[in-house]
Amino acid sequence: MFILDKLTKIYHHRSEPVYALDGIRLTIPDGSFTAVTGGSGSGKTTLLLALGGLIRPTGGTVLFRDADLFSFSTGRLAEYRNRTIGFVLQTFNLVPYLTALENVMVPMLLNGAAVSERRARAAALLRQLDLERRTDFLPRELSIGQQQRVAIARALANNPEVILADEPTGNLDPSLSVEILDILARLH
Repeated sequence: MFILDKLTKIYHHRSEPVYALDGIRLTIPDGSFTAVTGGSGSGKTTLLLALGGLIRPTGGTVLFRDADLFSFSTGRLAEYRNRTIGFVLQTFNLVPYLTALENVMVPMLLNGAAVSERRARAAALLRQLDLERRTDFLPRELSIGQQQRVAIARALANNPEVILADEPTGNLDPSLSVEILDILARLH
């Protein structure tokens, strides 16, 4: 369960404060399927990054199962991200010199999984996302929609407890969008 209390994130533009998050209070129960909606620039991505421990809030707290994320050491926060959270970010963040298969294997490497286990799991995830014929393609050789599916497979690689997806179907055609939402719902 996530509990956010008075979560605030302030950026500065020139000398003016810009509130990306302003005193957010929110409880997200375990097992819930939660959508954050709002216009462009409303703080949705900032909220997801704070939940995932990728950015520090200016104020307030983010509790995950009663533990304050931002009291964690750098190492413990990295472990939390790798073992607990699966990220699907708008920018995908695929490693440009790794194949689709290798990109999906990266989180499992950081988690200590054996090579054979990493390869089998990554191949299965890519197959599930209709990318079995693209496993040896580099990101630049994939369409935007294919890159997004590789990013989704990578997010699922460690069987995370929580998936934080920032517009996970934004670059996909309608039928694949439905399929991705079905996969995320099944994981729920």
